[in-house]
Amino acid sequence: MDFSESLKKNTDFRRVYRKGASAADRCLVMYVLENQTERNRIGISVSKKVGNSVVRHRLTRLVREAYRLRESDFSGGLDIVIVVRTAARGKKEQEIEQSLCALARRHHIMRDKE
Repeated sequence: MDFSESLKKNTDFRRVYRKGASAADRCLVMYVLENQTERNRIGISVSKKVGNSVVRHRLTRLVREAYRLRESDFSGGLDIVIVVRTAARGKKEQEIEQSLCALARRHHIMRDKE
């Protein structure tokens, strides 16, 4: 990820949950908060309710890859937390990417391609 870093600290996640705006669909929930820098920071959360560690890690990789492919389309200076829902368990990479982009458009953080 050229333009982004990872959110790692629990305090950062809680701040985005508390102060950020949220949007959701069947597969994902996205929280967005400005971070006063030029880089995006992305955090991915997958509950144990979604499945065992293999399933959770696969979904984390799918979300991270979907974001990486579209990273240049996102606005900068944001903390983004993506919560994966149980409905995402059997989804393919393309469906996760579509869900991620739809939520980004709903937040108005996706740059329009010209």
